[in-house]
Amino acid sequence: MKFIDEAKILVIAGNGGNGCISFRREKYVPKGGPNGGDGGDGGDVYILADENTNTLIDYQFKKIFRAENGKNGYSSNCTGKRGQDIFIKVPIGTRIFENLSKNIIADMIYHGQSLKVVQGGLHGLGNTRFKSSINRTPRKRTMGTSGEIKELFLELMLLSDVGILGMPNSGKSSFMNAVSQKKTKIADYPFTTLTPSLGVVRMDSKNSFVLADLPGLIKGAAKGVGLGIFFLKHLKRCSILLHFVDIFPIDGSDPLENIKIIDFELKKYSVDIIKKPRYLVFNKIDLLNSQEANKRVKEIIKKLNWKKEFHMISVKNKLGLKELCWNIMMLIQKKYLQNYLYKNRNLDLL
Repeated sequence: MKFIDEAKILVIAGNGGNGCISFRREKYVPKGGPNGGDGGDGGDVYILADENTNTLIDYQFKKIFRAENGKNGYSSNCTGKRGQDIFIKVPIGTRIFENLSKNIIADMIYHGQSLKVVQGGLHGLGNTRFKSSINRTPRKRTMGTSGEIKELFLELMLLSDVGILGMPNSGKSSFMNAVSQKKTKIADYPFTTLTPSLGVVRMDSKNSFVLADLPGLIKGAAKGVGLGIFFLKHLKRCSILLHFVDIFPIDGSDPLENIKIIDFELKKYSVDIIKKPRYLVFNKIDLLNSQEANKRVKEIIKKLNWKKEFHMISVKNKLGLKELCWNIMMLIQKKYLQNYLYKNRNLDLL
């Protein structure tokens, strides 16, 4: 299925049903009183987060969603039927904006989360509502009101613990395939990965985390060059970033310069992303002997003045993968614990 992470839709709530003007007409009640019923309320439109939905592609074809109108009232004090609500299913991680104002309405972050985005019109009142001691035969009713209409912008931002980024052909997808059950397309040419993909890494029966593999970045990505710019926003939800570096690029490029290019593009796109915990992951060390690989990595780390964590791995030979994954798992657990303690910091004062 094609991956689509943005869509515009028009949502229209149902109109309220009109009230009814009616009078009793029984055989032995020649001057019966009013018995016109109320109309029904118009249906509402909801957005529903669904874990079984992975893309917004459906909304590239169907863009207008209309709830049912409320039915008009009937005689014999019968109320019109309420209009049926509709639920628009979106993937978990979808943000809802008002298209004109660009104000965010909601962030759909868990399965089953629902949000009413437009309210159905209110029902009209039948003439029974207007009878009084001085007006026994009211010929007045009210009309149902119109339902709300909004144009919405849907933006999907993938929910994952770890985001993988780097230059094209640096081994990101190969790493995803090696450590998770996800089997993404890999090949010896740039831009093999055309869309983001998610994979679950299970360390044991209790510990696991989610990886997001994004298309490779190139120079000028923040200005729209290449594919990566369309998916950089997905990194905003990641707790940890893995910056993959090809230690021995087949195109003869300098790994140090490749790192600087990615750094520059990330800073230009978002300061928040560059502040996230990030590992440098030097891949394809099997192409060099151990001394040569260590020498290259130490030189790069020194020139970058890199103070954060880094790893040397070979996805092809599965060298260093388990250690890297366990380090990621421990960092994620630490962050979860810190968040839990922060949220519950005042419980002992209650």
